[in-house]
Amino acid sequence: MTTNAIPLVEVDGLVKHFPVKSGILQRTTAQVRAVDGVSFEIRKGETLGLVGESGCGKTTVGRLLLRLLEPTGGTIRFDGVDITALHGRALKPYRRRMQIIFQDPFASLDPRTPIGDSIGDGLRIHGLGTPSERREKVRRMMDLVGLAPYHARRYPHEFSGGQRQRIGIARALVLEPELLVCDEPVSALDVSIQAQVLNLLKQLQGELGLTYVFVAHNMGVVEHISDRVAVMYLGRIAELADRHACFTDPQHPYTQALMSAIPIPDPALRRTRVILAGDVPSPLNPPSGCRFHPRCPLREQLGNPDICAAEQPALIRHGKVWAGEHLSACHFARPGGAQGGAVSGEAGAS
Repeated sequence: MTTNAIPLVEVDGLVKHFPVKSGILQRTTAQVRAVDGVSFEIRKGETLGLVGESGCGKTTVGRLLLRLLEPTGGTIRFDGVDITALHGRALKPYRRRMQIIFQDPFASLDPRTPIGDSIGDGLRIHGLGTPSERREKVRRMMDLVGLAPYHARRYPHEFSGGQRQRIGIARALVLEPELLVCDEPVSALDVSIQAQVLNLLKQLQGELGLTYVFVAHNMGVVEHISDRVAVMYLGRIAELADRHACFTDPQHPYTQALMSAIPIPDPALRRTRVILAGDVPSPLNPPSGCRFHPRCPLREQLGNPDICAAEQPALIRHGKVWAGEHLSACHFARPGGAQGGAVSGEAGAS
């Protein structure tokens, strides 16, 4: 997809710490560093994929962008305006321009409300149109996502998972937003339904000129829908690159490990797996320096240099420059090789 070079969203040093309280007086004894200094841009009309292990902070980043969570620090600029400190009436116009599709299509819908009313709630809250105009817009939006007009009178439990996700998409699009945060919108769906929803999202993006932030675990889904990919690890961005560069020439050792786990749809090919040692550290007490260094296979190969534990690496350019900048936060980043280490040969070969 051809994207506009003008950034719609600019994030600088975004931080979100959740306090941990204990004792009778519920005093704050620690901080969960869910997001800890994240910076990136989202260009108009593009899809930015946010990927990483569970607990890396990608969903929190998406909710911070929409101000569903209050940031602890940093700034968020939307269409050139700093929305970080806006509240109430000052923030309300931007609510219309930024919407979200939630991960669980059932939990995000009111079981006591017909889906036509749920889809039209945003129009009512923002005072847009007369009741008849709102009903007509809801009908058009339902038709756009493949729902019939008579569905408006039904309740969420009467729909399949794929249909409920279409309802969530219609509800997010009814206000004609510019930015749509898709929080793992297909993770709870069957594979065949996933393809339908993904193709619908791509179609709507082309028709309506939408900008997406796509949060996901599934690397195949991210490769299919994203223009650029940001790989997160323990509250920070490890690598940010064009989709093609990220999947064919990963620079950061964590990204290389993720890519090595992607199955190849050819029984005659295998990948050289990168097995990470240990578990993901706790965001309550993240490692010093590079947060990936306790599990990093590259650091072990280099003889455990002190800089990895002592100094936090900056997100800088490494290797080739593709359609956009290829940035990685590693002191010793290096190319990962085409296809993440795929080699030809018999499937049973060592």
